Amino acid sequence: MRKETVLVTGGAGYIGSHAVLAFRESGYAVVVIDNLSTGRRSAVADDVPFVQGDVADSQLVDTVLGDHKISAVAHFAGSIIVPESVSDPLKYYRNNTCASHALIHACVSRGVKRFIFSSTAAVYGMPKTVPISENAPLAPINPYGTSKLMTEWVLRDTALAHDFNYIALRYFNVAGADAQARSGQTTKAATHLIEIANQAAVGQRDHMSIFGEDYDTPDGTCIRDYIHVSDLVDAHVLALRHLEGGGGTGVFNLGNQRGFSVREVVDAVHRVTQRDFEVRMDPRRPGDPAKLVADATAARQVLGWTPKRADLDTQIGDAWRWQQKWAKLSAET
Repeated sequence: MRKETVLVTGGAGYIGSHAVLAFRESGYAVVVIDNLSTGRRSAVADDVPFVQGDVADSQLVDTVLGDHKISAVAHFAGSIIVPESVSDPLKYYRNNTCASHALIHACVSRGVKRFIFSSTAAVYGMPKTVPISENAPLAPINPYGTSKLMTEWVLRDTALAHDFNYIALRYFNVAGADAQARSGQTTKAATHLIEIANQAAVGQRDHMSIFGEDYDTPDGTCIRDYIHVSDLVDAHVLALRHLEGGGGTGVFNLGNQRGFSVREVVDAVHRVTQRDFEVRMDPRRPGDPAKLVADATAARQVLGWTPKRADLDTQIGDAWRWQQKWAKLSAET
């Protein structure tokens, strides 16, 4: 049986480029659309059909869906920086909610019935109970989280009205890089803790900051659940297989169900990289919960998902190999 052709939106970005690798390695044909606002064309192999454009461009998307006989979409395109969403909310409602609406509408018009959505744990806001299950109250505290939740609602209502099924995957803290160093994070304004620490270790920044050391946690710093990007995209492949096999719509957390404090992560980066770098203590950032840890039981039970690279040192080591490679490539260009 021929596998589906998957359109990967944002496929030249950090997570999207890893998803392209995972889908191809699982036997799927892949087409990428990316506007390259944050992605890199070089992150997508030359033999993967690539369209430079925006998912909000309905005519372009309709053409891509038809020309390539797309039967499933994995949607990663969007804006993801929480502080920026507070200062520029309209950008986030445009790039996330409105653009996703246009993409979903094009899928329904073209009869594309399977859709995998990149959502976020930010839909939970400041959770009262940890670990966090999918049944926790949905109360985002920033436009980023709200824009993603609104897209989940669009998907929910679309699935009720049309022959259309979706899986929304709520990510916790994504980390790591491809074990073969084929892709990794390249953003100049890094927001992921492990990437920031690795940039400091490789000399791309003169220090890093820990924001707040007075939280109600064992060492006073925030605790987060870190999931390797390769484990994350494996869940997308399993989600598509779930829909192909007749499984219904669903919403699933993706995390390792274990938290590490900021200090623990920084100490681990020192240990793995064997590099010293300056760490400064700065005040808390508004809206940072003390602890975010996933309950990912549903993804394990329903999708059959089992993380393979959950060890923190493994995540840091993979990211570190990529960071060294990227620093060298950046210096040469």
